[in-house]
Amino acid sequence: MLVSHGSGKKIEFYELRRGDFEIRVTNYGAIILSVVLPDRHGNLADVVLGYDSIQSYVNDTTYFGGLIGRVANRIGNAEFHLDGNTYKLPANDHGNTLHGGFKGFNNVIWTVTSYKRDSHITLHYTSYDNEQGFPGRLEVDVTYMLIDTNKLGVKMIAKPTDKATPVNLAQHTYWNMRGHNTGDVLSHTVQILASQITPVNSKLVPTGNLQSVKATPYDFLRPKPVGKHIHDQPGLYDINFAVDRKTKNHLNKVAVVRDPVSGRQMELWSNQVGVQFYTSGMLNNTIGGKDGAVYQKHAGIALETQGFPDSVNHPNFPSQIVHPGQTYKHYMVYRFTAH
Repeated sequence: MLVSHGSGKKIEFYELRRGDFEIRVTNYGAIILSVVLPDRHGNLADVVLGYDSIQSYVNDTTYFGGLIGRVANRIGNAEFHLDGNTYKLPANDHGNTLHGGFKGFNNVIWTVTSYKRDSHITLHYTSYDNEQGFPGRLEVDVTYMLIDTNKLGVKMIAKPTDKATPVNLAQHTYWNMRGHNTGDVLSHTVQILASQITPVNSKLVPTGNLQSVKATPYDFLRPKPVGKHIHDQPGLYDINFAVDRKTKNHLNKVAVVRDPVSGRQMELWSNQVGVQFYTSGMLNNTIGGKDGAVYQKHAGIALETQGFPDSVNHPNFPSQIVHPGQTYKHYMVYRFTAH
């Protein structure tokens, strides 16, 4: 299916399928449109929040399913310093830069470079020098791949060609393992294998510190319902967790999400140091959802593996600066089961 776009490029839709496991992707924003999975009884449901029309994705402010870049999450005061230069960025979130600026990678048309329906799709985007204020040209590839009959792999690769630049890509899918249009996720159980968070100020920008999750609502080291402590304080949950990494060179288990009603479970593995846990507290009667759905507060869970937010302004955080000749590599694997 092709849809014309004002840029003259075509918006296209692609399907990956193995048996009952089906994923739909578009080259607009490299967005994951749907993920269809069986429950414990074999009943199929789409477990990803999203829209019925591509125009809704174009106008979207929730980042449903998008590939976020050049820098995911927030950059404080919409600026950073690098190699003696100050880079001023679009302030699209209360004086800060969020998810790459006014037009991030989730709002551009990517080029499909490889596609096999029962295997994978690879999309490419060239981010130009000074795009949304970021330095240097950046060549970006994302691959969505089916692994076995129940795993989705995501490979994000980025290479700067002429200048050093911060890179922090993220996949921003919202999950509801009971089905995208089945209400809130407060009864889902979540485990996050992270002993610390990066606490934030009132504008959700990290302070630069690390804080233990012990004796806080952020302690998900053992599985617990999303809603158990969500009303203990305002704004839960929208925070970066520092993943307890057993290895730096391979994937670490990051999180497990399970819906007790359908029995569907998702494990997330990644090579990144952080994961943003967001329980869609800012959704409020979001209309135009798939199948006529209206998404209310806490309708989905986003688990965005990433580098630490605002790392460009906190030298104590792991650096997200990538130099020409270096390659940014971000890997994710989702493993789906039902029992």
